[in-house]
Amino acid sequence: MSSSKKVDRAQLHVHATFNNTIITLTDTQGQVLAWKTPGMVGFKGSRKGTPFAAQRATERLVDQMKDFGIRSVTVLIKGTGSGRNAVVNALKSASVRIEEVKNVTPVAYS
Repeated sequence: MSSSKKVDRAQLHVHATFNNTIITLTDTQGQVLAWKTPGMVGFKGSRKGTPFAAQRATERLVDQMKDFGIRSVTVLIKGTGSGRNAVVNALKSASVRIEEVKNVTPVAYS
């Protein structure tokens, strides 16, 4: 991945399912800069759905965020998995400035 692009602000899209958590880093226009999953960090099977696995994947993504020069993020959370809170807590402990946390989980209505 090329880290030549310097960005101050970014969006972090978190797709949390019961079996996995996909964390995607985009710029403010939605262009993907990097992404991580617990499977990329070394977790396999049912362990990918744990909050600890989501935390580890977030920590690896924060390392890449520093290469891009990102100082603050807006977090968009989709899904009902257990990795939802773990991602936000990992960002806080890594001293990343969180501007906003939005729940964008689609809700069916009739």
